[in-house]
Amino acid sequence: MRIGLNLKGLEHQVTPVHLVRDGGQQHSEGYAALNPQELVPTLLHGERVLHQSMAILEYLDEVFLEPPLLPDDAPGRARVRALAQLVACDIHPLNNLRVMQFFADTWNVPQPEREDWTRHWMRVGFDAMERLLVESVDTGRFCHGDTPTLADCCLVPQLFNARRFQVDLAAYPTLVRIEEECLALEAFDAARPENQLDCAG
Repeated sequence: MRIGLNLKGLEHQVTPVHLVRDGGQQHSEGYAALNPQELVPTLLHGERVLHQSMAILEYLDEVFLEPPLLPDDAPGRARVRALAQLVACDIHPLNNLRVMQFFADTWNVPQPEREDWTRHWMRVGFDAMERLLVESVDTGRFCHGDTPTLADCCLVPQLFNARRFQVDLAAYPTLVRIEEECLALEAFDAARPENQLDCAG
């Protein structure tokens, strides 16, 4: 979501929600009233309360038209959405903090096994995404063409997660190349986790 806001050049106020401190601030009564899933992010836009990164990004794209995060042709939009959902639906949920906490707290799965499980599913997703990007003439500087799209907004944060779990990214030169193109842009660089207000905590 942060990347999308930055790409659109939208001024916004960030209220950090620390996922571990105080037992996870996303579980507080106040936050749960805004987002019953007790997940981040949540976007407040006027009286609207929006949930889920993909829905938020598409909302921003429909309300604030420039620059677009989706191509102007139906096949291009379908491709970008498929790439974005590959990350958002098939990779990210499996390494989400609440999944790791359930493995640890409910099933007592040791950390090495938890991390092996996470790396496996990351590699499955990245293997597919690398192939989809390499084999398509629509891949350019970014996942689709030469401007960032919804797919890039989803990919870059997940590569950060992959490094956190010590996934070897040498097998994914296209993903890494696209990440480098993205991080050369201020919108992506400013959204890095280490550049956030609550990073030190």
